[in-house]
Amino acid sequence: MKKIAPSILSADFSRLGDEIAAVEAAGADWIHIDVMDGHFVPNLTIGPPVVKSLRKVTRLPFDVHLMIDNPDSYLDAFIDAGCDILTVHAEAAVHLHRTISYIRERGVSAGVSVNPATPLSLLEDILPDLDLLLIMTVNPGFGGQQFIPTMLPKIRKAKAMISAVSPRIVIEVDGGINLDNISTVAQAGADVLVAGSAVFASGDYGLTLPAMRALLENSPEPCTFPTA
Repeated sequence: MKKIAPSILSADFSRLGDEIAAVEAAGADWIHIDVMDGHFVPNLTIGPPVVKSLRKVTRLPFDVHLMIDNPDSYLDAFIDAGCDILTVHAEAAVHLHRTISYIRERGVSAGVSVNPATPLSLLEDILPDLDLLLIMTVNPGFGGQQFIPTMLPKIRKAKAMISAVSPRIVIEVDGGINLDNISTVAQAGADVLVAGSAVFASGDYGLTLPAMRALLENSPEPCTFPTA
């Protein structure tokens, strides 16, 4: 079954614990946590202490997406805070293989993310070492952006690359996912759909998440990693 990962970037930051509990009750599979440093992307969000405090409110997997320069300096802090999946950007990690290897050595699933303008060919040599490939379908930094339609062929290409190398790798897609396009993105090859404003600005998580789930019911590719 495809997975839905609400991004708390679009949640009410004054009550993050309640927001996470609410989307969990509504059927979320993962919690997507965007970490931004104001350098790699033009925005600031949260750090390890917030992740650690939120870890107490749910048993759902924490899918932490580091949109930061020099991610190696913060790997231990986020792993110790309780993340289950830790994703770094190919554009920000200088020694990507070393970074991915270290994350996995620490017992956490390792992901790599690529921006819309970054070619998948950059990952050919590292792909077999990944647990997750995160394809950005907006330019990272802010929530509420519109999905870039030209990213659909990129998702299909990623699916073909992964099928040829290591079918266990999960494809996650983040950026502009909503009720109008979630089915199309899933059919292109996405296993995990990140949705921020489409969930948290909807007004009723108990209606929105089941509606998304219904649209994914006919998606043929199962996703078995990781489970709560």
